[in-house]
Amino acid sequence: MSSVLTMKPATGVTGPAGHVVELSDAPGGPSRVVAHVERELPEGGIPAYLAARKTGARSFVLWAGPERGARLATLVTEAAADGVATYRVLGARGELIGTLVREKALHGKGLRTRWTVAQEGCPEAVGFKGRIFWWYVWWLLFPVQVAIGVGSLLSGGGDVARGPRRVIWRAGREVPLEFFSDDDEVHVHAPWVDWRLAATLSALLRSFDGWLGTPWDDRKD
Repeated sequence: MSSVLTMKPATGVTGPAGHVVELSDAPGGPSRVVAHVERELPEGGIPAYLAARKTGARSFVLWAGPERGARLATLVTEAAADGVATYRVLGARGELIGTLVREKALHGKGLRTRWTVAQEGCPEAVGFKGRIFWWYVWWLLFPVQVAIGVGSLLSGGGDVARGPRRVIWRAGREVPLEFFSDDDEVHVHAPWVDWRLAATLSALLRSFDGWLGTPWDDRKD
């Protein structure tokens, strides 16, 4: 049975973390908050974070409670340049949980954005953003999308369709993880996947929502 992790804005709680990660033990089942997410700002504060963010760099913390009670996991950027970013996910004591790599479309090893998830002692899982068929359909309709976008700017109405965003991770014949873009859910299918790594992945994916989305970590305050 698959568990489901979803990142959402925090509601009904006070504290420095503006978003939470909810966990459901089964698709469609009841969920509970398992982590509170907050940016970890570098020296130089928000301006420095936003400047580094443009290169693909990210840094944030998953807290056990809304008041920074205990650190569950930390995401740090190991390297970010030329559309390829490598992130380390660390546990409460600084131990390595796993590594996440994002290779932007046309910058890494293919035409689609490639996500690699590597966990200590487990097989490496690779996933690509969107399915080739739906990307083909989306690009065929791109001139229509441009017209809708221009009309939206002029009239204040209309809605441009986002590109395909679903990701299916494969490790050999196994599918340990999936990202369903309709509800921004990370489904964990393999029992060996550390939930902290999956929760961190859900927050990282949402930070790359694109120009039509709402990245949670690009606030200027």
